[in-house]
Amino acid sequence: MRSVNYGRDVLAAPRRSRVPEVPADPGLVVEDPASGFCGAVLRVEKDGVVLEDRHGRRRTFPLRPAAFLLDGAPVTLVRPAARPAPAAPARSASGSVRVEGLRARTAVASRIWVEGVHDAALVERVWGHDLRVEGVVVEPLDGVDELPERIAEFAPGPGRRLGVLVDHLVAGSKESRLVARIDHPHVLVTGHPYVDVWQAVKPSALRIPAWPEVPRGVPWKEGVCAALGWGEPAEGWRRVSAAVSSFRDLETPLVGAVERLIDFVTEPA
Repeated sequence: MRSVNYGRDVLAAPRRSRVPEVPADPGLVVEDPASGFCGAVLRVEKDGVVLEDRHGRRRTFPLRPAAFLLDGAPVTLVRPAARPAPAAPARSASGSVRVEGLRARTAVASRIWVEGVHDAALVERVWGHDLRVEGVVVEPLDGVDELPERIAEFAPGPGRRLGVLVDHLVAGSKESRLVARIDHPHVLVTGHPYVDVWQAVKPSALRIPAWPEVPRGVPWKEGVCAALGWGEPAEGWRRVSAAVSSFRDLETPLVGAVERLIDFVTEPA
């Protein structure tokens, strides 16, 4: 009688997919799923691999099989082939460790809102690399007059946090009164004291002695451009944008506000 091959025994134990081995090259971004710590490989030592997160915090983890996540999938980190000692890791415009060969990541549900397109452009110029690593999108609002209604539409929650950057957030301002109405555990509203985000760029970066005083009743950007001989606001914006290459070109209140928002929206749920 001819035998018939019915294929693999359906009662046999399923084959386990092989977890890939990945060299722990400097700059590779991985996550330790047990602690949630995510960082770039700094170096491999005798006792394990040293990771550094975007805040400069460092932790050492043992090189165990399938111990890390790369792009959400488990991998086994192995010691890279011998090579000359690496130089100090490159830094992004925000001062964080630059991730070389960064692959696009699906955007997370959390968002950062800013008042306008100029705010969004400056945040992208300085923190764009960090935001792409984290998968966070920055969206301009075109003003904050309807902020409470917009927040309600967004429906923040665990894993869906919202950070909002507000201009001219000083005591007694219209913006501060509006923000005082917002109280939500998954929403953080912060800002800077400047009338417009242009003013958060250091005068030294623009090679001007100081930002000019604009008379009450005169639109701020138009008044600044007239006082500095910059022509129309579009030309003024080109000057402001071109002057910013890193966080060092921005005033500390803006830098601190944006860093707090990134920390807030990227905290584990």
